[in-house]
Amino acid sequence: MLFSKFAAGVLVAAGAFFGSAHASLPEIEVVGNKFFYKSNGSQFYIKGIAYQSDVTSSSDSSFNDPLADPTACKRDIPYLQELYTNVVRVYALNVSLDHSECMEMLDDAGIYVIADLSQPDESIDRDDPEWNLELFNRYTGVVDLFQNYTNVLGFFAGNEVSNDKTNTDASAFVKAAVRDTKAYIKTQGYRSIPVGYSANDDKDIRVDLADYFACGDSDERADFFGINMYEWCGDSSYSTSGYENATDSYKNLGIPIFFSEYGCNQVTPRKFTEVGTLYGSKMTGVWSGGIVYQYFEETNNYGLVSVSGSSVSTMDDFNSLKSQLGSISPSTANTKSVSSVSATSCPSTGADWSASTNLPPTPDETICNCMYDSLSCVIDSDVSSSDYSDLYSYVCDEIDCAGITGNGTTGKYGTYSPCTDEERLSFVLNLYYENNGASKSACSFNGKGSIKSAKTASTCSSVLSSAGSSGTGSVSGTIATTKHTDITNSGSTATASDSSNSSGSSSSSTSKSKSGAARQASFGFLTKTLYIGSAIAIGVGLIVV
Repeated sequence: MLFSKFAAGVLVAAGAFFGSAHASLPEIEVVGNKFFYKSNGSQFYIKGIAYQSDVTSSSDSSFNDPLADPTACKRDIPYLQELYTNVVRVYALNVSLDHSECMEMLDDAGIYVIADLSQPDESIDRDDPEWNLELFNRYTGVVDLFQNYTNVLGFFAGNEVSNDKTNTDASAFVKAAVRDTKAYIKTQGYRSIPVGYSANDDKDIRVDLADYFACGDSDERADFFGINMYEWCGDSSYSTSGYENATDSYKNLGIPIFFSEYGCNQVTPRKFTEVGTLYGSKMTGVWSGGIVYQYFEETNNYGLVSVSGSSVSTMDDFNSLKSQLGSISPSTANTKSVSSVSATSCPSTGADWSASTNLPPTPDETICNCMYDSLSCVIDSDVSSSDYSDLYSYVCDEIDCAGITGNGTTGKYGTYSPCTDEERLSFVLNLYYENNGASKSACSFNGKGSIKSAKTASTCSSVLSSAGSSGTGSVSGTIATTKHTDITNSGSTATASDSSNSSGSSSSSTSKSKSGAARQASFGFLTKTLYIGSAIAIGVGLIVV
């Protein structure tokens, strides 16, 4: 890491201060199933570019963050402007770096940002989905760092997590992430920043998937829905490409929908003949534009430009896209003329769809702390997390581990399922220990267990009682009113992007990466008052200097 923990905190706080002071672009808001400028009520169409080198090949925090590299931003923004860009999508942000310069340059250029909240080693894993404290802290940490910039259009809580009918249960965990991120934004008193989801275009589940994220109460449904759409290849058409069927399928969706990625490259160079249709009368009643994949040329041949150091060379795709976007003039609505949109009904479960509308609980550190403090037998702190799986397998064959697990199909979740891996393993070790007479040998686990003094604070009694001894009772987590001020990932090697050495990428982003359940992140908390005061003090200090 290039910055010390303290230095990173200073830069982040200063960036938040200056981001608030600089803001010039009007906020974008959601009204019905469309986006609008909050300042004058006119409709906003996304004309976007995916702006990040591949992050899917990163198994940890060693990814390039394009918004933390002012030199690259200064180099690239003129080319983005040449493509009429008003939105960039970034797939992973390093919360220990300063983003203020790039965010201000984008703001000056009239460009908004839609950012994914996950990173390669902290995202919801479709094969073993969880919504836990580590992920909650990661997601809300990104929100804290970027909420002051009015050119943040919104956040993606997931990308292609449920990607076929075999893993739709994972969507329950992503929808819980949407719910809790929205609640966090509201609890902090931030401006209303939309939170949505980006899906692949799987024919078996695509309609149910959109309906699932768009249904339910306003506090838990997604604010927008993106589809990574690659059906129009070469000189196709509205009907033969599948665009007509897709438009008909989503015509009644109650939230904005857009292409979160598009630009098939089966025929090269890409002519982008779909642009005129996407922004034409056949589609603008349903769709709010799209984001072209992608800016940087990599081994997958989706790039619009080739970058080498400070040099940028435009590709044939760049010139075709520029020509197509320069020819569009989509009709626009106004918030005053928007018709009311019917609420979207949740999909029924069946052969192709299995996600329950009963969502996982809100991760609550207080609940987890109360549980852990009450235990007598816990995992020894010296035990590597790589050894946890064997212990889980042994203990959960002997006792009921329902208190720490979650099932997105049945909608049943243990009270302690959002806790850290160490806390959850300690909980079941303690159950085993108690079921075997609380003898010292029952907490041995070949030297991996440890006896400690159990304690229960008065404020924890009702929580533990409601959870029950097995952890299967009903306890509602709450969103804390504190925010993150020192969000430095332990061992993070993420860097500001030099955007010149790119490895191969794919159209999906971070959803294939493992959850952060077995990884520890270090988060510091202060009250909102202390945070604002320190940010202002640091900002003023930097100005004086």
